[in-house]
This record gives sequence, structure tokens and C-alpha cells, in this order.
Amino acid sequence: MWWFQRGLCALPGALVIWSSDTFLISYATAVVLGHADILIPYISDTGTEVSERCVFGFMLSISAFSGNAVHLVLLSSVFCQGVLVQNHLFILFSETVSVMFFYILPENSYDISIHLLGAGLTFGAGTLYVLVQTGMSYRMQPRFHGRDIFWACMAVGMWSLIIFISSVLMYDDLPGVDVANKFHWQPRERGFLAHQVSAAAEWSLAFSFICFFLTYIHDFQFVCHNLLYNVEHVQHGERSPLLAGAM
Repeated sequence: MWWFQRGLCALPGALVIWSSDTFLISYATAVVLGHADILIPYISDTGTEVSERCVFGFMLSISAFSGNAVHLVLLSSVFCQGVLVQNHLFILFSETVSVMFFYILPENSYDISIHLLGAGLTFGAGTLYVLVQTGMSYRMQPRFHGRDIFWACMAVGMWSLIIFISSVLMYDDLPGVDVANKFHWQPRERGFLAHQVSAAAEWSLAFSFICFFLTYIHDFQFVCHNLLYNVEHVQHGERSPLLAGAM
């Protein structure tokens, strides 16, 4: 049996593949059409124009629903065990906020205040989600998984926190320059280096969130949802077998 055939581990695996393709296809489309620079544009720059925005929005909406589905399955598994339910509800809320604002972020790139607010809530809530889930992973061992999964979550969580702080500090609001709507940069321009570092941090942060779902694969190998049903006779207490087509 292949690893993706065990339990429901194919769900987080498919989420990682689909979400990665979402960013890469949007980036490739924007670069080919000349809407963004080939060298590390902001993620929102690759989903602003009409052509790639349609693809980006469609694929990202599927990623958002899939991400919530993954955590709902994890929540139901934890709920069945009777532990950590309230904390997982908070994690689900932070994840929903992150994916919701990431979905609307390209649609509001022309308003700098909404753009920055959406970016902050997207990556801020995403970083909070990873850190809180890392703490939950510590409490879930060894009942749900081993220490290696916890250390993997810890590594992604610390990296996400460092990159999030770096992306915020390196964002340079240049006077007289509409940074949010500037899609093409030249190496000699003022703020080019800060832009490159901030954009690289943004991409690294996004893929850190995506790769974090790989830590769920081990847990989902032991999750199996079966449909249970009970057929009863119309007369209470009747034990005779039910025949198909019988009145």
C-alpha cells in the first residue's frame, strides 16, 4: 500500500501540491505576459492583472476550502479523543482568517491601506496558526505522533516567525513611489534591495505555510471516516428482516 492510500493522508498531500501549483502557475503567467518581474515579485503582483487573477482566484479558493477541510478532519479526530478541542477551534478560526484575507488580497492591491491590512492579517494570522499548532503538536505527543513531528512543526514555526518579522521590517514605503502598484523594479532604483528581501520573505513565508501541512500526513494515515447507519422497522420493537420492495 502506498503512503497516500493510508487513511486520509492524501488530503493534506493534495492540498500541498495544489497550493504550490496555485502560486507557481500564477507567477509563470504573470511573467510570460510581462505583468511582473521574473526576479522575485510580490505574490500579490502575480495575481493583479485580469489574466492571471482569474486563475489565481479560482485555484486559491479551492486551496482555502481544502485547508479548512484538512483542519476540520483533524478537529473531528481530536474531538473523538475528547482532548484539545477548544484550542483547535481557535486554530481553525486563525486559519480561516488567513486564507480569507489572502484570497481578497489581490483584489485590493490598488488601495494601499487595504492591501497592507490584508497582507498583515494574512501572514500574521498564518504565522499565529503555525505557532499555536506547534504548541498543540507538543501536547499531542506521544498519543497522536512522535517527537520528530513536533520538531518539524517547531522548525517551520520559528522560520515563519523570523521571516514574517523580516518581511515587515524590510517593506520600504518610499516617498513619491506607489510601492503597492509598482510591478517592475530596476537594480539601480532606490529601495530595490529592500523590495527583493521583502518579496523573498513573502514567498518563503507562503511556502512555509504550505509545507506545514506536510506534518499532518503522519496523523492522517490513522484517520478513517466510515459511514455508519441504522435501519429500523416502522413498528417499534419489530425484529423481522426488511425486504426490498416490501410495503
